[in-house]
Amino acid sequence: MKEQLQAIVTVMSLVNPTICGMMFVQAVAGHSRSEQLLDATKATLVILVILVAAALVGTQLLQLFGVSLDAFMVAGGGVLAWMGFSMLRGQQTESASASAGSNSEASLTPLILFAASPGTITGVITISAAHTRLELPVTALVAIAVTTVSTWVIMLLAARVAGEHEAGGFIRDTMTRLMGLVVLSMGVQFALTGYRAYMPC
Repeated sequence: MKEQLQAIVTVMSLVNPTICGMMFVQAVAGHSRSEQLLDATKATLVILVILVAAALVGTQLLQLFGVSLDAFMVAGGGVLAWMGFSMLRGQQTESASASAGSNSEASLTPLILFAASPGTITGVITISAAHTRLELPVTALVAIAVTTVSTWVIMLLAARVAGEHEAGGFIRDTMTRLMGLVVLSMGVQFALTGYRAYMPC
């Protein structure tokens, strides 16, 4: 149960539904409720497919290339720690805002690329490697399911309350930094766990 909760918090922090909601509002401005529902469902399904594929075949690809799970946990933990540090500094929020703001036409591509970024994919594979050791990655799959459903709900809610810009921006920035601390901590934990297994004393 503890591992499952950690996995859910980590994947949700990497996907960052709050920022996804902000980007979704920019992409569907002027759309009807039914169109927003369809767009949110499409984006969520694409993100779900990408992350599930990473969870299912990621560790097998590592085996194919001769990369040990422990070594990948060290490297993946380092990437997660770097992403967490960037979120703490607010860089992820600025990047997402720029992507959304530069998109004059409705497009869900920046949102999908943000949610299912290389960092998120690395996190999913790292969780699969750490918690399942090449068996069916149930922990990662449950975390992905909870995160994508939450993201779908938040995107629709954000589109409904899009008028609250200032308060929403403050809450978004605060949540991003809090999530960044979680991702940074989990990255360090993964890296240390992999290092101990790869270089036993």
